[in-house]
Amino acid sequence: MTKPALKPKNACYSSGPCAKHPGFSLDELKDAPLGRSHRSSLGKGKLQEAIDRTKKMLGLPPGYICGITPGSDTGAFEMAMWSLLGPLGVDVLVWESFSQGWATDIQKQLKLPNVRVFKADYGKMPDVSQVNFNNDVVFAWNGTTSGVKVPNGDWIPDDRKGLTLCDATSAVFAQDVPIHKLDVITFSWQKVLGGEAAHGMLILSPRALARLESYTPPWPMPKVFRLTKGGKILMEVFEGSPINTPSMLANEDYLAALKWAESVGGLPGLIRRSNANLAVFEDFVQKHDWIAFLAENKDIRSNTSVCFKVSLPEDKVKEMVKLLAKESVAYDYASYREAPPGLRFWCGATVEKSDLQILTQWLEWAYEQVK
Repeated sequence: MTKPALKPKNACYSSGPCAKHPGFSLDELKDAPLGRSHRSSLGKGKLQEAIDRTKKMLGLPPGYICGITPGSDTGAFEMAMWSLLGPLGVDVLVWESFSQGWATDIQKQLKLPNVRVFKADYGKMPDVSQVNFNNDVVFAWNGTTSGVKVPNGDWIPDDRKGLTLCDATSAVFAQDVPIHKLDVITFSWQKVLGGEAAHGMLILSPRALARLESYTPPWPMPKVFRLTKGGKILMEVFEGSPINTPSMLANEDYLAALKWAESVGGLPGLIRRSNANLAVFEDFVQKHDWIAFLAENKDIRSNTSVCFKVSLPEDKVKEMVKLLAKESVAYDYASYREAPPGLRFWCGATVEKSDLQILTQWLEWAYEQVK
């Protein structure tokens, strides 16, 4: 096969940090209040703007609040688990490495007594009909390392007794996440919209807020996890005054990504872009028998972290990955280290459909070179 003539304009396909938004320039960060206190009126205003734009774009229901946390999505989700879990039993859904991490922390670090873990292999989902919503329920909306997403929220009752804690870091801004079904939602800037790392977002429902004010965990709470003081919510965390010092440069970058997102149609536009990207790969897979989706069921197939099986020995898959990186066509697209050997491409809204169309030509070329 002849080597393709065109190359993608952006060869970044990592599932975190993800590709910067199209047209990104460092000039977009020129208004960052560098050297200023994040608690100054200017700094706090910038952080509050990030919160407000997030709330508006996601269309948070009345009573839901949103704050910036340390430690990326991991920090936000750990903060939620350590602050909220304990008074009820816990059901955990596991179908990839990160949700397995939450199950491990619940069982071995928090050491909660009444925990049920429902686990599925990579590429599949557990049977959600087994979930008991009299318990708290912990799960990821999208399995970043398995390419499997929750198809909808119909299985989550509105009259649930327990809280639903959802790690949505590779789903929010790309999939139709029913926020009213979720009591905790977390994500990070470096995924969703290709922002910079180290900061997380924590969204809490009125039910989660009520739990915070009515329940005191029996274990010691690190400062960066504390969301209450004297039994009352630390509302400043959700009003532009994070627990510890954030990066004003990273915040400015997130604001630039949000403004770009608004320019392409907001949340509906972002979802359309991600779906169109997945469609490029669906067409490619349909025409080639050597590559297949890890998630065989289309209903649960992710449109962000798209994972593939390839009809090659593992060493040949690695050779294929190195070949396209050497050609400056695609970087960081090997499957996650704990996932089955294969390929994983980020297809969120910051990736251009035209680049993926060019990329598929290179994928075919690389396969023919190494097989």
